[in-house]
Amino acid sequence: MPSKVLANKPLVEAILEVKWALTLHAPGVQIDPHYKILLGRLYDKVSGDYPEHEQLPTATIPDEIVGQTVQHRFRYGPNDWPLLQVGPGILTLNETHKYIWSDFRSRSLIAIDKLFEAHPKPGDLKIESLLLRYIDAIEFDYLTNDMLEFLKEKMKVSISLPDSLFVNREFQKNPVLLGLQSAFICHNPKSLMTVRFSSGQKDARPALLWETLVESKGNDVPTMPRGFANWIDAAHTITDEWFFKLIEGELERRFSSD
Repeated sequence: MPSKVLANKPLVEAILEVKWALTLHAPGVQIDPHYKILLGRLYDKVSGDYPEHEQLPTATIPDEIVGQTVQHRFRYGPNDWPLLQVGPGILTLNETHKYIWSDFRSRSLIAIDKLFEAHPKPGDLKIESLLLRYIDAIEFDYLTNDMLEFLKEKMKVSISLPDSLFVNREFQKNPVLLGLQSAFICHNPKSLMTVRFSSGQKDARPALLWETLVESKGNDVPTMPRGFANWIDAAHTITDEWFFKLIEGELERRFSSD
């Protein structure tokens, strides 16, 4: 079933993150021995779609210190999205306001194919983890409104503290900081499904953030690259269902209108 498209979607960022095993170089030091070759060959293969290259500050740090940390960014256009990021042992695909699932899926499949094509020894490329992550946000004045009440009324998420804690105390009952996380074992794909709620900012304004993540690690990672398409389809199905069930009702109507 095609994913719904919201006219006023609350998406902050959609992220695919792929990490692969590093090689022990010395006690306590792991490196990606093929990284330098991979970096150049990967850019050659993706530059048609992501021609703008940015070197991140982490690129000046020795590779043995920044394993699985992005160092280079390849953008769709100057200061534009989507973009690919790569570092020793890590590749990410990131999208923001232009996100459409069909496009993001296609770019994800291509990115994985190009990663394996660019690697000088693809047989040595052992994927350790796959992560599909969505960050959403809605502006929220948590100084005058109650985030816990909002979660209960608008998103059907209930958490509360005893009223007795606030009797005869000089407290404002509305929380001004929030951090709530729950994780659940998922069987398709084999993964851990996590949902998070937190206070934060969107466009430099106070906001309520929520995230849905599907992450497969170790033996739960499918055979790559052959099993990736099924993995990302199943991961998206779960995150999409959870997102729309959480916003069902007033919020979905709000996000559906221009």
